[in-house]
Amino acid sequence: MYRFAGRIRYSELDREGKLSLESLLDYFQDCSTFHSEDIGVGFKFLQERHLAWVMSAWQIVVERYPALGERVLIGTAPYDFKGFIGWRNFLMEEENGERLAYANTVWTLMDMEHMRPAKVPDELNAVYVLEEKLEMDYAPRKIALPQIEGERREKVEVRQHHLDTNHHVNNGQYIRIAMEYLPEGFAIRQMRAEYKKQALLGDVIVPEVYMPADNICLISLNNEEGQAYCVAEFERNMGIV
Repeated sequence: MYRFAGRIRYSELDREGKLSLESLLDYFQDCSTFHSEDIGVGFKFLQERHLAWVMSAWQIVVERYPALGERVLIGTAPYDFKGFIGWRNFLMEEENGERLAYANTVWTLMDMEHMRPAKVPDELNAVYVLEEKLEMDYAPRKIALPQIEGERREKVEVRQHHLDTNHHVNNGQYIRIAMEYLPEGFAIRQMRAEYKKQALLGDVIVPEVYMPADNICLISLNNEEGQAYCVAEFERNMGIV
């Protein structure tokens, strides 16, 4: 597993003084980026070939949120490629190897010139070393909305700060937007996200919130026609620290 060492910064904390879920997600994204750069198939390599890995789904499980100054190890490893799809695990550990959080992700390789999926080329398959899947309870990639009425919230216009190098809303930004609509004091044990459409600069996101149970909150981030850009599901654990 590819790893890098980190230390929890003040800028990464939530109101409780612990690493925020958004910052954890950033650590995981950065880890996969560092991995690809270090083996020679990073941003420039993909850009020259008009390719980009686009997130299709997240599943993050948190055992404990580390506090300010804690030293952590962040790791990642791909475990399968099929056609234009790639699967990758992530892990955050204490220095002694104790698990803090872990994740499963599904990615789509996109031809950005023609905006369509592209088969993973042999030169990518040749450099990525596939590893065994992490032991975890794998959830389905697709997230079904409950058969209850959702509550629409105030619209959000996509601004420059929401965009990444592919010029669409970064997958982490969708989660930041969705988390604004969680109930007060909602401690997140697990987050799942399914990405369906790309939102671009100037697009309008209409959040719709569903609470099918006390411990579950789903937020569908839709366009103005009601089609989802991203659906995020949050599971609460009141005992998490």
